Amino acid sequence: MNKTVNINLGGMFFHIDEDAYQKMTRYFDAIKHSLSNSSGHDEIIKDIEMRVSELLNEKQKTDKYVIGLKDVDEVIAVMGQPEDYIIEDELKGTNSYNSTATRATKKLYRDREKGMIGGVASGLGHYFGIDAVWIRIVLILLVFAGFGTGILAYIILWIVTPEALTTTEKLEMTGEPVTISNIEKKVREEFENVSDKIKNVDYDKYGNQIKTSAGKIGSSFGDFIMTVFKIFAKFLGVLLILGGVTVLFFLLIGIFTLGSGAFIDFPWQGFIEAGNFTDYPIWAFGLLMFFAAGIPFFFLALLGFKLLAPNMKSIGNIAKYTLLALWLIAVALAISIGIKQASAFAVDGRVVKKETINLNPNDTLYIKFKHNDYFAKNVEDRNDFMVTQDSTGTDIIYSNEVSFKIEKTDEKLPYLQIEKEASGKSLSEAKQRAEQIKYGYKIIGNQLILDNYLLTDLKNKYRDQEIEITLYLPEGTLLKPDASIQNYDRSDDEYFNLHYSSDNYVYKVENSQIKCLNCPADENEYNDNENDSNETSVTINNDGVSIENDTIKSNNNNKGLKINKDGIIIKTN
Repeated sequence: MNKTVNINLGGMFFHIDEDAYQKMTRYFDAIKHSLSNSSGHDEIIKDIEMRVSELLNEKQKTDKYVIGLKDVDEVIAVMGQPEDYIIEDELKGTNSYNSTATRATKKLYRDREKGMIGGVASGLGHYFGIDAVWIRIVLILLVFAGFGTGILAYIILWIVTPEALTTTEKLEMTGEPVTISNIEKKVREEFENVSDKIKNVDYDKYGNQIKTSAGKIGSSFGDFIMTVFKIFAKFLGVLLILGGVTVLFFLLIGIFTLGSGAFIDFPWQGFIEAGNFTDYPIWAFGLLMFFAAGIPFFFLALLGFKLLAPNMKSIGNIAKYTLLALWLIAVALAISIGIKQASAFAVDGRVVKKETINLNPNDTLYIKFKHNDYFAKNVEDRNDFMVTQDSTGTDIIYSNEVSFKIEKTDEKLPYLQIEKEASGKSLSEAKQRAEQIKYGYKIIGNQLILDNYLLTDLKNKYRDQEIEITLYLPEGTLLKPDASIQNYDRSDDEYFNLHYSSDNYVYKVENSQIKCLNCPADENEYNDNENDSNETSVTINNDGVSIENDTIKSNNNNKGLKINKDGIIIKTN
């Protein structure tokens, strides 16, 4: 049973057993002895300790992991044996290192020592193995030819790319193995450069003033950009948390309220209850929608917490991959349901019914829409789609998808055409579903009373069911529409211009359009009063509709025209 020692190496905390600790202590003692005569002795030892701590940290699987002899041996194999790297000045200028040391992978850092402002171009030059001059040329070209994208790219790289400060980071920047030999070599070179700078300070003094000033300006600007970026990140984090948590909350409530008639009404709730999207149970579809829409917002909320608290622990790879798998499955099922849904609306079918209106030539046709008190409060109350129950308690689909228009016909009698339309996978299915639409209307004498709604059984599902009503009228027909048709009228305004200001207006079907006989001139934009010298006076009272025309009076010995409840008669004054 070995004792465990807690150590702080290179700023990192480790648990290490006693045998491994003793071996590592001897290893560092040997390194100090081999480098006792080297320039920058302390700096080299510090960089070696930091590199060893990085290697040991990679081996820690948990916070309670104990470093053993095997881990120390593997680190020493990478770093090399101290006795192999005693540097002598009279050597050929190159240092061999242990053959077991591995070649390090290049990492991207900013090289402030060789850089002009922030060291971005120099760092990129090291990373891609090209001269930094070419990087600077590309960035300058992007400034002028890329509408300033070069400046933006430089600022972004400045923010996200760390600066190479330690000897280890400088070696990683150039792709050199981080071994004792290379660390010692790098530190010696830096000390020699410093020595040369001191000797040639008078020559370099003025040359470096511009570079130093630019570096200070760049550093201050970089600090400002970083501060703004951090504030924006915090603000963005708050927005992501609020948005993500809010959406998840309402999605969760939506699952429990589907089909329960709760106080929260989702736009797609009625469609789900009608089985519009899927034949699966309502709760299963709700759960599918929760995973498909909720998981992305969950990760957005996590990102918000990470922006606010960068040191917050991750939820773990197992949880991440599990949620990702659930999301992919939910999206795949949603896509398949969407394809199935699209096929359900592939074909339109319709059923047409015609009925002649036995209207006397002298009668006025009264037209109105009526509502059902069981489904709506008044005729103005409209609902494109609603799942409800009828008076017998049967589940039905209720809709106000009803349209009305007037056309001219050459036939002697007016007639009504009712078109029931619906969608389906095939033409036969669409026509069958259209036939299942329930729609009512009444023709009582000279009155046409139309329902403003349609009904169909819930089993037929919602498939764009609608009613199109076309009223065909022969020339000379008089009609008096009720104000209730204004929400349903789809007639061509150039042919029939319905005036909403009053439901007491009387219209007459003429050759090219339907004209209002008693509308004010400023409302009847389609009445050509300038070309019509006849003045018509229309009076509506309990006895009926009276029409007086100047031409009739002058040509017929002051005869007037009167329309009563029974028809039209000519009255002689």
